Amino acid sequence: MSAFFHRRIASRLQVIAVAVSSSVFIGSAFPAQAQTEVTGKLFLEHRHFLQNASSSLKDNNQTSVLFEPEIYSEWNDGNNSLVFKPFLRWDEQDSERSHDDIRELLWSQFGEDWEVKAGIGKVFWGQTESQHLVDVINQTDNIEAVDGEDKLGQPMINATFIRDWGTTSLFVLPYFRERTFPGIEGRVGPPLLVDTDNARYESSDARHHTDWAVRYSHSIGDWEVGVSYFDGTSREPVFVPDTRGESPVLVPLYLQMTQVGVDVLAVVDSWLLKFEGISRDTSQGRFFAMTGGFEYTQVGVMDSVVDIGWLMEYQFDDRDELATTPAQNDIMLGSRIVLNDVDSTEILLGYVQDLDDSDSASAFIEASSRINDNMKWSVDAWFFRANNPRDVLSAFRRDDFVQFNLEYYF
Repeated sequence: MSAFFHRRIASRLQVIAVAVSSSVFIGSAFPAQAQTEVTGKLFLEHRHFLQNASSSLKDNNQTSVLFEPEIYSEWNDGNNSLVFKPFLRWDEQDSERSHDDIRELLWSQFGEDWEVKAGIGKVFWGQTESQHLVDVINQTDNIEAVDGEDKLGQPMINATFIRDWGTTSLFVLPYFRERTFPGIEGRVGPPLLVDTDNARYESSDARHHTDWAVRYSHSIGDWEVGVSYFDGTSREPVFVPDTRGESPVLVPLYLQMTQVGVDVLAVVDSWLLKFEGISRDTSQGRFFAMTGGFEYTQVGVMDSVVDIGWLMEYQFDDRDELATTPAQNDIMLGSRIVLNDVDSTEILLGYVQDLDDSDSASAFIEASSRINDNMKWSVDAWFFRANNPRDVLSAFRRDDFVQFNLEYYF
């Protein structure tokens, strides 16, 4: 290995050591009567890309290490808690993917029918499988995974009120997190390098604009319904080309937006009916998008212990070709296979087809199984097809990859 490579390893190890030391310090700072638990995970990940990239700077193999400890403590008979979850990844190829974050550093106070939380937290809204339109509190950690389900920690104050007629959650979000993107050596990203150092904002307050949101949810029989409203900085940037340098780059522009969201889940026998819809308004106009479909589960297929779920979801965005995601008029077909064995083996298969363009499609495979009480393996694979350069998927057409994880939990 080169001296530079050794320095990069040493640097990441120093960050990990600081995180562990901070975890120990925070754990020791709890009240004496606090009950504290330390858990976490350590992943060894390897990606192999099936095609050469258009740039010689990008390799077909990419190995990384992820470390994510978690300290959870509660006291006052469980009415108070504090969770600390740092996140660190070192990547041998992409310097931007070698990053660290605080996923959670959240204090909570629980009452009989209310709770208050403050700090850095993660909140998930949504019901559908193929995309989560209503999930707008946390910023996407775009360099972690293709599906957009990994999120950065979000500074917040959250108050939740639980009543017989439903649950209401209020959020004040005083600081904005910018989306992450691959570096010049990284893969699975926009066609041009994203200049994250010169991000622009519609608001003069930039990162310090105070966003707010509210969500009401309620279960009515077999139905779960959520209605949300968000007012603040859009987590999804608009890209502005910049050709003033030696090579063109994309500059992210974060607009102000308001969004009304609805999510629904219904359980009808062996069927799960799912829906998410949003109406979003920015200075570039208002649009409507939705995802809806079902998951039907066959339990004990052919008198075995194996369960098979069949999924179908339709994706729509009325911006049509101007949509910033591939899901403007697409259908997702998939299957979830649960072996119900001692190793908890599961497989998820999915295929997404653009109904306007037969040459635009993507597919994915997710599989995992335990090795022992502390270890498991997982395999993810993604495949992309797009011949139209105006198609959002065209940026990924040479980035088909298979990813293997060896995971250790403690």
